[in-house]
Amino acid sequence: MEEYKQLHFAFTVSTLMICFTVMMFSLLHRRTEKPQNKFFLSMITIIALNCGCEIAVTILAPMSKDSHTLFVITDYMRLIYFLFHNALAPLFFYYVACVCGAISRLNKPQSLFYSSIFLLSELAVALNPLTRWVYTYDSETLEFKRQWAESTIYISGGVYFCLAAMMLMFSWDALTKRRRVALLYFVGITVTGVTIQLFNVVIKTELFSEALSLLGVMISIESEEDRIDAGTGVYNRMALENDLDTYLVNKRVLQLVCIKITNSDVIERSVNMENGETMQSIVAEFLKKHLPRYSIYLASPSAFMLTLFDYTQEETDELTDAISTRFDKPWHFKDTIVLLNVVVMSAELPLRIASSSDALYMADSPVPTNIEKSVLKGGDLDYLLRRAAVEKAIARGIEEHTFEVYYQPTYHIDGTLHGAEALLRLHDSILGHVYPSEFIPVAEHIGMIDELDDFVLKEVCDFLKTGEPSAGGVECINVNLSVLQCMRPGFVERIIDIVNGSGINKRLINFEITESVAAEDYRLLSKTVNALKREGFLFSMDDYGTGYSNIQSVFSLNFDIIKIDKSILWSAEKNELGRIILENTVRMIKQMGRQILVEGVETQAQLDLLKQIGVDYLQGYFFSRPIPKDNFIRLIANNRSPG
Repeated sequence: MEEYKQLHFAFTVSTLMICFTVMMFSLLHRRTEKPQNKFFLSMITIIALNCGCEIAVTILAPMSKDSHTLFVITDYMRLIYFLFHNALAPLFFYYVACVCGAISRLNKPQSLFYSSIFLLSELAVALNPLTRWVYTYDSETLEFKRQWAESTIYISGGVYFCLAAMMLMFSWDALTKRRRVALLYFVGITVTGVTIQLFNVVIKTELFSEALSLLGVMISIESEEDRIDAGTGVYNRMALENDLDTYLVNKRVLQLVCIKITNSDVIERSVNMENGETMQSIVAEFLKKHLPRYSIYLASPSAFMLTLFDYTQEETDELTDAISTRFDKPWHFKDTIVLLNVVVMSAELPLRIASSSDALYMADSPVPTNIEKSVLKGGDLDYLLRRAAVEKAIARGIEEHTFEVYYQPTYHIDGTLHGAEALLRLHDSILGHVYPSEFIPVAEHIGMIDELDDFVLKEVCDFLKTGEPSAGGVECINVNLSVLQCMRPGFVERIIDIVNGSGINKRLINFEITESVAAEDYRLLSKTVNALKREGFLFSMDDYGTGYSNIQSVFSLNFDIIKIDKSILWSAEKNELGRIILENTVRMIKQMGRQILVEGVETQAQLDLLKQIGVDYLQGYFFSRPIPKDNFIRLIANNRSPG
């Protein structure tokens, strides 16, 4: 028996050391802010207190036989042990509720019911000095003896563990794999230790198993290094996504605020920030003055997200207005003063934000240029819902094959058929017809533009392979290229493989690149253009006249055809200055040895004007709108001159 006591004493001291280690780690890493942190620290503090009581009892019990005072002290040490240890199970239940995000689902009647279980067992312990229902002592040896009411403590603990297990089960999808394992580990180790001591009171494994399991929880749940952004000290994007999923599973109502800095790239390039002092860290420090750290997330390099619990709409509006007002003032980066342009958005979860991906749209999606407000809420955010719907429509379109290639014919200046431009259309089962101006930017943003561009090219190649276009006088079909796609490694090889697979003449394909993009990246694009031209492909510059290109650099890309934007034609029809610009543009392009196609031809007067100026090709509604392939095949068969 003496050996058991020595082993028990060693276990208790080891447990106390584990408790102090866990508490020091939590305090040093400031893991004390969230409700779950407080429940965790309460549990580990109780275990440490119980260890102190156990150590005192182990030392004093042998001497209490000869001293009534020591006996009373020992008795009260045991009473304190039972009173506090009895609170561990309900604390664990509420800790699990916090980690699962289910704490918000507990209403007052439920909380009172759950608390009553603890209070009844606690009352039995508190009355033990009078009743001796929980434990007593042998009248002769003064040895500790269990009594029938001690079972109420184990029953109470068992009830709380069962409730926690049910909460885990119902909130399973809201937990990450690591949190699931950590909580199951806690339950497994604790139940094992408690069960051993329940059936053999001599083997004191209860406190050690509880401390050991909390150490595991600290490492897996309380230690949040992978959830914290190192530069700012606030939570990162992964934490935001996980936490929002938890709130949504538990139907937690909250206000979600996004602070999107729209000129962050310019600031980062123009301001020399050293020693880790970045725009994000300075803004984060400002936000920490208004909100606890666990409510602040760095969702992207230019966007913060705030989760506001129990905020009314009026309180949310006050906060967003205060944040917007602060951004109207300059920010100090060491010796530099800068202005940060910001848009502050707020929406209620889950009323307007139904998924974590919807929430991340607030941080990731560009703000439409036609919105002039700096604070957006309610209907102002409908563009986000539409953008999310378009993204889903793109995915459905690829899966359900609802994308279709239309063809808008192009003509020689004499009215004979020249070719066509391949244009992608989306006929969605939910949104109906979605235009390229809407789905193409979204596809580029979400990384699906490659699939769409490849789809168009394959469809065009399959069409040309039939021989019908060439037989009807089609000289080439224009295919639009995304510059994002052109910049990627292996692009040239992939294009060549697709076209070679169809066996068609490469000169039947004319790739189009827009002027504004080509001007921005022409040095990188020139290698791609020259490589494909060596293979026999043609190239056109699309929408010439809408960008801010350097003319010499643009024409160094060696385009075959320059497509003049419709805005120049329409301006030429309205006034003399516009006509002068059009004539000089055509003259300059001809002097550079390029052919010219004018877009947007819609009237006979425009056609007559272009005949006088002497362009090469025409495109517009005067001849034909974009039409499905079957209609274009009939047009080819007829091959009638429109004018």
